[in-house]
This record gives sequence, C-alpha cells and structure tokens, in this order.
Amino acid sequence: MPRLSSFPAFHRVADRLVLIVGSGAAAAAKVRLLGETEARLVVVAPAPGAELVADAARVGAELRDEAFAPGHLEGAVLAFAATEDEDEDRRIAEAAHAARVPVNVVDRPDLCDFTTPAIVNRAPLAVAIGTEGAAPVLARHVRAKIEAMLAPEIGRLASLADGLRSTVARMIPGGEARRRFWAGLFDGPVSARALAGDVAGARAEAIRMMAAEPDVAGFVWLVGAGPGATDLLTLRAQRVLQEADVIIHDALVPEEVIAMGRRDAHRISVGKRKGRHEATQSEIDAILVREAKTGRRVVRLKSGDPLIFGRAGEEMDALSAAGVPFEVIPGVTAAFAAAASARTPLTLRGVASSLVFATGHDVDGRTLPDWAGLALGGATVAVYMGRTVAAAVADRLVEAGLSPDTPVAAVENASQPDERLLVGALGDLPTLAERGDIDGPVLILIGRALASGYAERAAPLALPSAAVAAA
Repeated sequence: MPRLSSFPAFHRVADRLVLIVGSGAAAAAKVRLLGETEARLVVVAPAPGAELVADAARVGAELRDEAFAPGHLEGAVLAFAATEDEDEDRRIAEAAHAARVPVNVVDRPDLCDFTTPAIVNRAPLAVAIGTEGAAPVLARHVRAKIEAMLAPEIGRLASLADGLRSTVARMIPGGEARRRFWAGLFDGPVSARALAGDVAGARAEAIRMMAAEPDVAGFVWLVGAGPGATDLLTLRAQRVLQEADVIIHDALVPEEVIAMGRRDAHRISVGKRKGRHEATQSEIDAILVREAKTGRRVVRLKSGDPLIFGRAGEEMDALSAAGVPFEVIPGVTAAFAAAASARTPLTLRGVASSLVFATGHDVDGRTLPDWAGLALGGATVAVYMGRTVAAAVADRLVEAGLSPDTPVAAVENASQPDERLLVGALGDLPTLAERGDIDGPVLILIGRALASGYAERAAPLALPSAAVAAA
C-alpha cells in the first residue's frame, strides 16, 4: 500500500491568531477558507485589493494595510504566505520557520510545513481532502462528490453525540458495550431522527438506548471480498468491516481490502493458497467460534463470494453447532469479474441458457466431471482453480465430443491492476499450464457464448512454441 509523505491532522484554532500575508486573490481565498473556522484572523496586506477587503470584512478578519514584518508572527499558531511573489513568500516562510510557526506558502509545496485540504464543512463534522500538494484540483473534485454524499444536517448528529458524551460515560461501561452503543446511534433511528430535524426525538431515543441492556454478544459475518478491486466490495461489506473487532482473512484478499476495516481490529491471516495453508479448515472453524464466544464481532473475509467454493457451508455448520449467530454477505465472484473483464456474456439467447460454476479439482483421473455433460449441452462453464489442470479439462471435454474450436477465455487476477486476459479455443487450453509467466489465480471460461464478446485487448491464449519454452 502506498505511504503518505504527510500526516493529516486538525489544528485547534478557535480564538487563536492565524496570520495571512498577501493582498490579492490568493490571500482572499485563504481568508474565505479560514473564515469557516473560529480562528482570530489577522491579514497583513499592503495595498489590499477590493476582493480581499470585502472577504475580510465579511468574516470579521483584522486587516492591516502594512508591509510584513517578523513581529507579525508573534502569538500566531499558523501562518499563510499568499503574496504571489516568490521572493517575498520565501522571506515570510523563513521568518515563520525562525519563529517556529507552521507556515503554508501558496503554490510552493517545497516551502510548506503543511498543506491546506479541500474541506467539507458540516460543523462540528469536517472532512478534509488533500493530495499532499500534488493535485489540488483533484481534491476539489473529490470534495464535490463528498458534499453530495453528506446531508447538510449531519452536523446535528455530531452535535447530539457531543452533548451525550458525559451521560454515555456515566451510564454505559467502557469498552465494547460503549463502542457498540455509538455504532448503533450513528446507524439507526437516532440518526434518522436527527437528520430529519427532530433533535429532541433523537435525544430521547438515544436515552432509551442507553437504558437498554448492553449488546455484548458475539457475531460472525461471512463476507465476500470480491475478486480484489476495492470498488467491487459491497456497501454492506464495507459497513461490517468497520464494525468488526476481528478480521479473519484469506491470503488472496488484497491488503487494500483488509485495510478498510477498523484500524484497531485484530487481524488473523488464515491464508489459503493452492498447495499451502496457514490453517486447516477445522482450525479456521475453531477460531471463528472462539472469537465469537468471547463476545467479539468477527468478519470472515473471503475472496470472491463465500458461498462459491469458499467453504462457507462448513463454517456455517460449525457456527450453528456452537450457537453462534452469523450472517452471510455476498461478494462478486471471480466468474462475473472475469466475464466483465472479457466483456463477454455468460448466457446468450439461442446460444447458452445456463451457467456452470466448476472447479478444476473435479478432474480426477480419467473420470469425466459431472459438469462436462452440461458443457456439451451448450452451457457456459466457469472453471475455478483450473490452471494446473487445464490440459486435463480440455482433453476430457474434447474426448466427450466438445469441439476443440469452442471459445475459451482465461483471466488472471480478475479486476485487479495486474489483471491479464487471454483468449483462444479449447484446443489451446493445455498451453495454459505450460506458461511460466502466469502465477496468479486464473478463472477459465468455456462456451460458445464467448464468441459474442468484445475482448479486443486480450492476448492469445496459445503462445508460439519458442515463446512457451522461453517463459
């Protein structure tokens, strides 16, 4: 995961001096930005422009028509150099550094101690979006999207929570019970009433929640993480990741998805890749039961969908036998992600009216898998975990009568940045296992419906003999 070069933080500026130096449009923009806070603004502006004069008057800033001097920094907690003159801005920055006052210099990130984010103001709730100075316009675009997401009234909910804090501390013991109370308050009837303007009703409902028996029971969510792309995770999956005390994840779940959970959640890797397991399925079942029995809320995070080759049936049996409540949250399975990447239909009127999910491990000796008959009947087959047995799959199907010209697509790391799409025919499929340039999870699609796809950017499944040898 990429690392930030700056650490986001909020400065306390209420009733404290913040200095802005400049006379033009850049200084006026900073005045408008800082005018949304309770800071005591002082603007040093020799020959201030009309825009700056108007903005300073509107927000109640003190405007000093004089040249900057280091003495202006005395007592300041933040300073902004916005003269739009490189030499003068550098002089202001050097004076601020000497006075140990953090300084921001407009359009000069190399001179800045901090950068100013794009802000969504729902006081006392604030959302700050920054790009470390790399792309301020992008930050503004993101801000516009967040503005549309957050109701203007959401600040009422934050204010209500602030007013309840001491009462909650007195009535609800610390730890998990209190955390769950706050989670319920922000995602339930209290929230709905506050956002609707019924603050008194919201407060009464919150008091009722406090008086109720604390919810400290354990719970397990079996969550589909999807094929890997973070924006294919469902909204419900995102929500429960933020509620979980423990996240138990497989090796194929990307770190970016795991990181969407609470920072203080305990992570347990039970990595399961072909040929190497960190924990057996019975051990995973025991971990789920153990963590839930201690009162924790557990997310069992699986690649794709938990109900498709995800061993969710065994985990549900173990949880049910232990009396642990659970919920299954579906995810985008790899077959759907692969078909989307290949831009190919999985069913097609007059060509394929059924879809089979199969696993390459079904190919055992010379026995034709049960799903092969459906493939012969025109079904589209999605073969999971099939790269190493691709030759056997192709041989069995051809022997059974499926044409070697039947369209095939193989998708490595579907939906992820390093995704690769290969297309060809069933007769080409045996070369898949021979390619040393493929080491990620591969989903194989087989069927006549694939001929109607739009996979122009795909590479050929079969490489020339020399290329296979080199790989």
